[in-house]
Amino acid sequence: MALKITLKVREKFIIGGAVITNGDAKSTFEVENDVPILREKDIMTLAAADTPCKRIYFAIQLMYVDSQNMPEHHKIFWQLVKDVAEAAPSRKPLLKEISERILNEQYYQALKLTKKLIEYEQEVVNRVRNAT
Repeated sequence: MALKITLKVREKFIIGGAVITNGDAKSTFEVENDVPILREKDIMTLAAADTPCKRIYFAIQLMYVDSQNMPEHHKIFWQLVKDVAEAAPSRKPLLKEISERILNEQYYQALKLTKKLIEYEQEVVNRVRNAT
């Protein structure tokens, strides 16, 4: 079954490792094969990966769209997971679930789960800011 995507004007997306920007009109297209796709709202830039959990997301994103460098992406990912697990032991179940997705090469599903990790991280930061 084809994946139907409707893009907003000037919306960016990644398809199969290529970054593409839609033109000046809304457009719809269908992807007929299995290829990595990320919409702009799901793409994280290196500059935006400014916290440990966001760096985990970024590493998974690279696994998803840049399979040529998989060993390096995995090395970074596993180190970040170890660091976050040590800093926030309560997140170990979620980290385990994300890691299982990585081991099963379910990168998009791992990205979705990592958004929950980023939300938790932001909640902690907000609590610390409000406490001072």
